[in-house]
Amino acid sequence: MSTLHYEDSRAEIHRLVVGPVDNNVFVLRCRETGEAVLVDAANEHEKLLELCTRLGVRRVIETHGHWDHIQAVPAVRDAGYDVGVTAEDAAMLDAYDFVLEDDSVLEVGRLRLRTIHTPGHTPGSICFLLEGAPVLFSGDTLFPGGPGNTSFEGGDFPTIIESIDRRLFTLPADTMVLPGHGADTTIAAERPHLQEWVDRGW
Repeated sequence: MSTLHYEDSRAEIHRLVVGPVDNNVFVLRCRETGEAVLVDAANEHEKLLELCTRLGVRRVIETHGHWDHIQAVPAVRDAGYDVGVTAEDAAMLDAYDFVLEDDSVLEVGRLRLRTIHTPGHTPGSICFLLEGAPVLFSGDTLFPGGPGNTSFEGGDFPTIIESIDRRLFTLPADTMVLPGHGADTTIAAERPHLQEWVDRGW
């Protein structure tokens, strides 16, 4: 069952953990209009479709194209939800409906999600920043304790470090980071450790 993970006067964020590697699936919902978006159709599509119906999801956006984040994409598309992914990761999906571009805005009711292209974990990895709230959906780019794994095909450690340093660590210190697996963190908690990660090489 999903849990209410964050709320303020404008937004609700619900979280559901699914699949064999405990993927976080988030639903961002506008409290004013009831419209919502689902971040990463990872797995257990029956649960995700129930969540979509209950919370007013209109479309699905993918942080990247790795198998564990896209297992439910065919089922949600069959159910009529449009799925977006970056051009660089699009070939990792069997099918999709729209392309996510860097530094653009996705409207979710009255809410605005800004896209931040953060290559490194995959060439097309992208994060979503909720404008007017200290919330970042980081996918597998940034976790508590370091960057996402870059040992898979298409991964690159210097690239992910540059993405984190230039695109994420410039965000306000109190920004909550909601990753693709595991617990939340903040920009303030992670930023002081960048050089440690560079030195260790992962």
